[in-house]
This record gives sequence, C-alpha cells and structure tokens, in this order.
Amino acid sequence: MSRTDFLRQQMGLGPIWQPRGEWFADHPALRQTQQQFEEQGDVADAPVTTPLVATADPKRETAASQPSANLAPPVEAATPAPVPPASELDWEALQQAVAACEKCGLCKTRTQTVFGRGNPKARWLLIGEAPGEHEDRQGQPFVGKAGQLLDNLLAATGLDRDTDVYIANVLKCRPPGNRNPTPDEILACEGYLHQQIAHIQPTLILALGRFAVQTLLQTDRPIGQLRGKLHDYRGTPLIATYHPAYLLRTLPDKAKAWQDMVFAKRQFAAISR
Repeated sequence: MSRTDFLRQQMGLGPIWQPRGEWFADHPALRQTQQQFEEQGDVADAPVTTPLVATADPKRETAASQPSANLAPPVEAATPAPVPPASELDWEALQQAVAACEKCGLCKTRTQTVFGRGNPKARWLLIGEAPGEHEDRQGQPFVGKAGQLLDNLLAATGLDRDTDVYIANVLKCRPPGNRNPTPDEILACEGYLHQQIAHIQPTLILALGRFAVQTLLQTDRPIGQLRGKLHDYRGTPLIATYHPAYLLRTLPDKAKAWQDMVFAKRQFAAISR
C-alpha cells in the first residue's frame, strides 16, 4: 500500500473516484438553517453533482438540493474594514505585537498567544478559527486531533505543513472552554490576520470553518452554500471548507472536505500557470 493510500485509509475516505469534467459547474444552491454544531452553523449537502467518494447514509443527510432555477447568486468580493498597512510592522514586530496584545479580555485567560506556523513565504495560506487547549499550551496552531486530521489532508494532497503552507487563526488567543469567538474578539484581532495575509501574499487562501470564512468574506452565509466556489479576498482567491474539528464530530463530511482539497489544488494549478 502506498503512503497516499495509507493516509486516505486513515482518514476514512475510502476509494477515490476520478471526477468528470465540469465537476463543480452550475451546482444548485443548498440551504439548511439548523444550527447543530459549535463549529459549523449549517450542514448542507456538498454543492457538487458528482462526488469523488461514496456518499454517506441518506438517513444522515438532512439538506436537500434546490431546483436549478434557485441557483445562488455570485459571491461578491469581500470588503473588510481598512486596517493599517503591513509595512507599518515587519514580520518580527508583528509577532511581538501579537505576543503582547491586550486588546480584548482573552489576554487574561490565555497561556500564550498563537501567531501561526509554517513557511511565511508559502503560496498556500490556511486560516482557522482560534487556538484550542493544546494550541494554547504549545503556542502552535492545529497541534491536537484536529491538527492531525489537517496534516493527513495536506499530505494526501501532496502538501507539507512546514514548507508548502502557512497556518494561522482568526483569533490569536484561546477562548475559555473553546467556546465560539465573540464579535468583539474577532474585531480586536482581525487586524493582525489582515497584516499576516498582506505580508505572506499567498496565491491561494483556504478558510477553515464558519468563523474564518465569514470573517474574511464578510458574510453570514453557511459554508454549505460557499464551498465549491472560488471567492475573492482583496484580490486573493479564497476557497471555503469545513474546520477539521467539525469533521471529527461529523465523519461523513470528511468526504466533502476531501472534495474541497481536490478543488483547491485544481484551482491553485490553474492560477499558477
């Protein structure tokens, strides 16, 4: 068994099927308003017509595809509030500013800040929600079970987390009890993220989870309606997908996350030509 096959087996993805042409084109909009999970507000069927892996048990699927006449409108480019230009702080100074930050109450409960990890000159930028317990203790993003799943997804896609990507979070401090970030906390911290993006100048952004997606795209639409499309963040292509922590709780959606990774790699290849 090859290393790639082993990784896919460990991730529970099953056999990989070859996609047909126009895989993601003109998919129906999918809507569902149930808010069942802490990490993902809405669970919708994948916006694709031909899945790459076997589908989950239909009894576990609650969202239904809408008629083609109800296609979702094009997603407009994100227009975040202006932030200080990255030139005001170099990379090292930005790290120091994050480490000393006291802009919100999380500074009183954190063990340490979590700036990010990986290659700051990488062409892929992955953005998650906030540090968890393990991240708060070690000062690195995605080091727990969710991080292991993310590593497997990256490796199966042919990416190394230390050289090919940079990984950061919307929040640099852990919310107590791993609760959801509050709007005030996101507002206090997002300037750091915008400056990180400006410094790295990635070719492609992969936003992991509802809070990262909605913060960067300035939208309240669920991920089920946003994945499978190429979005724009200040001129940088962005792809939305599920957070690894959510996938640990919702195993059937691992297949959808794999579809998103394949889609991201295809788009990256097209952009890089």
